Amino acid sequence: MTGEQLAITLADVEAAAAVVAGKVLRTPMIPAPRLSALTGAEVFVKHENMQATGSFKERGALVKLTRLTEDERRRGVIAMSAGNHAQAVAYHARRLGIPATIVMPEATPLVKVENTRAHGARVVLFGETLYESAERARALASEEGLVFVHPYDDPAVMAGQGTIALEMLADVPDLDTLVVPIGGGGLFSGMAVAAKALKPCLDVVGVEAMLYPSFHNAIAGSDLPIGGPTLAEGIAVKTVGTMTLPIVRALASEIILVEEAAIERAVNAYATQQRTMAEGAGAAGLAAMFARPERFRGRKVGLVLCGGNIDARLLASVMVRELERAERIVSFRITTSDRPGLLGRVASRLGELGANILEVSHGRLYLDVPAKGVSIDLTVETRDAEHTRAILATLEAEGLAPRRVDARGLIETP
Repeated sequence: MTGEQLAITLADVEAAAAVVAGKVLRTPMIPAPRLSALTGAEVFVKHENMQATGSFKERGALVKLTRLTEDERRRGVIAMSAGNHAQAVAYHARRLGIPATIVMPEATPLVKVENTRAHGARVVLFGETLYESAERARALASEEGLVFVHPYDDPAVMAGQGTIALEMLADVPDLDTLVVPIGGGGLFSGMAVAAKALKPCLDVVGVEAMLYPSFHNAIAGSDLPIGGPTLAEGIAVKTVGTMTLPIVRALASEIILVEEAAIERAVNAYATQQRTMAEGAGAAGLAAMFARPERFRGRKVGLVLCGGNIDARLLASVMVRELERAERIVSFRITTSDRPGLLGRVASRLGELGANILEVSHGRLYLDVPAKGVSIDLTVETRDAEHTRAILATLEAEGLAPRRVDARGLIETP
């Protein structure tokens, strides 16, 4: 740590812990043997997705709201958020009888917009990015006399998020590594300040989406491009916090950038291996372990599953994509002579080989098919990649010459 004065201290986090005690869930810290087997580390998961609004954001929001004056409470609060901070502010504002307005980007997932409204907040959809939403929120705050509740660049918010680290180290004192997602830096800052004060030797690793390397750029002096559609929209932040940057710079041992494929794999792993819901940002820590397994192998790692507000259709899409990557779902085309009963025989043969047919298309009008020929496009589910290869090899040996169809619908060359 440098000698620079940081925005919060361990005492601030401990004071915040007294505020949140009994008001937000003390979430469980659960051993994750299946994730440990996948990563080669001993993994423990802090399930912040079990909070009433589905994310850790409740902690910082509650601490901030309880520090308002009576006049500020009467006038009300305003926040900008892609979803989780919005829900947290709305939820606890209603509990405390404080009027709340939330400005959200227009592309915010519908589940987060509706959940925020359900907590009684006035929702204003504005702008394509959080930056544009923030500008609108500040304008409304000025026009209507509202208190702006920043999602990360606020000492009260950071201290509230830091209570997660206190609980993690209380539950598993011999952790040697924490892996924490970084968006604007509020979660990382609060947790790092608390964790490093309690255990200076702790390795605290930050994680950003590859498409939004804001802190990486600021700290490394690099100029990687920022922007684009990411599954981890909760950490898709273009501008680092002025209060959080010095903390991340001082206390992060490393910032790992993760590709979208790793984030998708992590979301799927939480669903299939840990049996729990994780949004993209919530799964970023596990994604870093998948991206850099050698960095964590043999270590005792604490992960923060910081949010579980993922749209059901998106989760379904991610899980299917992972099945395709694992070659447990495969598409292929058979082109052969058009004979009565052909489709039934192919279907029966696939059943004998243990494949489950998900989709089939029977075509005679393609110009690359002989006039007396037929093409059959099939999508099947198999046990694993080896099973897939065995099925295709059997069909090839039986003269059906299957050709793989890739993810874009193009025929792969033999």
